[in-house]
Amino acid sequence: MEYIDFGRTGMRVSRFGLGCMRLPADEAEAVNIVRRAIDGGVNYLDTAYVYPGSEELVGKALAGGYRDRTYLVTKCPVINVDKYEDMEKFLDEELLRLKTDYVDVYMLHNLSPGVWGKVKKLEGFKFLEEMQKKGKILHKGFSIHNTFEAFKEVIDLYDWDMAQIQLNILDEKPQAGGVEGLRYAASRGLPVTIMEPLRGGSLVSDLSPEGKRLIENFPVRRSLAEWAFRWLYDKPEVSVILSGVSSMEQLNDNLRIFENSALGVMTGDEEELIEKLRATFETQKHIGCTDCKYCMPCPKTVLIPSAFSYYNKYMLTKDESLKKAYREGQRKADKCVSCHICESHCPQGLKIAELLKEVHRVLM
Repeated sequence: MEYIDFGRTGMRVSRFGLGCMRLPADEAEAVNIVRRAIDGGVNYLDTAYVYPGSEELVGKALAGGYRDRTYLVTKCPVINVDKYEDMEKFLDEELLRLKTDYVDVYMLHNLSPGVWGKVKKLEGFKFLEEMQKKGKILHKGFSIHNTFEAFKEVIDLYDWDMAQIQLNILDEKPQAGGVEGLRYAASRGLPVTIMEPLRGGSLVSDLSPEGKRLIENFPVRRSLAEWAFRWLYDKPEVSVILSGVSSMEQLNDNLRIFENSALGVMTGDEEELIEKLRATFETQKHIGCTDCKYCMPCPKTVLIPSAFSYYNKYMLTKDESLKKAYREGQRKADKCVSCHICESHCPQGLKIAELLKEVHRVLM
């Protein structure tokens, strides 16, 4: 495992960070995955209050001495906060779930425009400093899905210890400025953690036949997942790359990939391959859903991520059985009444109501 200094925190972290949003629901399996990751050299674990069951599973996995071998990161669910006192209440609940007295890094979660306004209104900075003084958190950070301008405003307004952004071979620009935002954070001395390096797995599952041909014909054989991780860990401004594994097979493959996660490894030919792969996605009709489920539950019971998944797979394969499976479902996209509640929670900024109409038109 490769390690890197994490800004001014004094932490030396593994370049592969275990994202714990997509751990399997089976407790024994989830515990084994977390412990196997730590045994394999991973020392950075990322979870959050709003990831269903995640903090409890991580807390159980870190028993028996594993807590002392890792840096534990979780997040304040600012979207659920109504008053200043709520923030410490949520943190205390998280510490109980995680079975620990403190977390190494505590982030203000998903600073979308509305959430960022709430942070400033409810004195979120004061809260972070009070929690540091009490020893409940060691370092303070934020995660963000927003524009480059908003990202710069967040960075410039407060003395953060780290930042977390979405970046992958497709999101080179839109999320917090992409590579430009990454470099801006680094210029301000902030280590950056990367989320959604595979867009929730859709990068791999929605690869077109042309994309597969490009990978198969390249002189060096690597999977798309390995190419996507390699493109990220090549960058000196990237500290930790989170991978949200849901099986032991995925974890072991990631451990293999990150054995050589050195800086500056991409060649000119490899960069050209990434450009060609990016172009294959851009020519597809593809909905950029990462299956984070922040849009759920829908008040009209629409299975939004499922509808988008059926659509993406059908547009890629033209497999008529996907239409049949969609039609047989009871919670189809036509139940959408365009209330737009889901859109206010979508980290990708998708126009969900409009997209659902197109999904239903195509699949019906």
